[in-house]
Amino acid sequence: MSSGHRHDHSHSHSHVGDRAAVRSVGRLAVAFGLTLGFVAVEVVTAFVAGSLALLSDAGHMLTDAAALGLALGAIIVANRARSEGARTFGLFRLEILASLANALLLFAVSGYVLVEAVLRLVDGDSDVDAGPMLIVAVAGLAVNVVVFVMLREGARDSLAVKSASVEALADAAGSVGVIIAAIVVAASGWDAIDPIVAIAIALWILPRAWQLARSALRVLLQVAPAHVDLDAVRGDLGALPGVVDVHDLHVWTLTSEMDVASAHVMIEPGADAHAVLDQARTSLEGHGIVHATIQVEPDDHEGCAELSW
Repeated sequence: MSSGHRHDHSHSHSHVGDRAAVRSVGRLAVAFGLTLGFVAVEVVTAFVAGSLALLSDAGHMLTDAAALGLALGAIIVANRARSEGARTFGLFRLEILASLANALLLFAVSGYVLVEAVLRLVDGDSDVDAGPMLIVAVAGLAVNVVVFVMLREGARDSLAVKSASVEALADAAGSVGVIIAAIVVAASGWDAIDPIVAIAIALWILPRAWQLARSALRVLLQVAPAHVDLDAVRGDLGALPGVVDVHDLHVWTLTSEMDVASAHVMIEPGADAHAVLDQARTSLEGHGIVHATIQVEPDDHEGCAELSW
């Protein structure tokens, strides 16, 4: 936007892969339903069979469901946000809040599994029913493979879909671990393998939960994205023809794959404000910033540079 000038700065705001992601909505919805439904199956079977490894895998699979749900929600919310102007950017925050809630749930599940697994190893109190454990683990592996195959085509063009497909593939490895544990229990009766595998899966989940929580908090606190060099952004804007100063520059992440910025750009007498706005937009897009509000000021304007907020 320009202070004191009317200028058409409409942006498509479409991210790379948006159209591919929209085409994948149906597959994402089916994959989300399959994954979330099977999480419930794994949780119930884990308690029936007394398997901590299966419970850990359910927690890991929950991250897959979250990734699918967030990818699906991001597409739906983005479309609604464009048509519901009164809500402006608010809807985009739902994805971040869901990420934080998912991370907290993962911490709780992993913590419970780790404590319970250590207690079982210390007390030697493990009584695992390998039959149901093996059946559900094999079915879980099949679900993950189906989800991966369903999303593989859309993953070529959409980052959101690719992330969800990678999560499904990673969880397949966890299901393989549970299958191995179930076979060992059935063949040798060594029930201790169950809490051992559970610990391994829980330790695999914790760093990912921490990264998810950290990323969500950075967005909610509007911390500048780590991948954006603020000095480089300021320098590129300041180097534009006619620009004499750049101040009050802010860059933050609104939601995943959407970095935004605001800045005051001071121009010399006679400079074309319209041209400066066009070039500033192009410069910011080069840094991956897809939405920006730019205030253009004459160089004799005073007061803005001294703002304390």
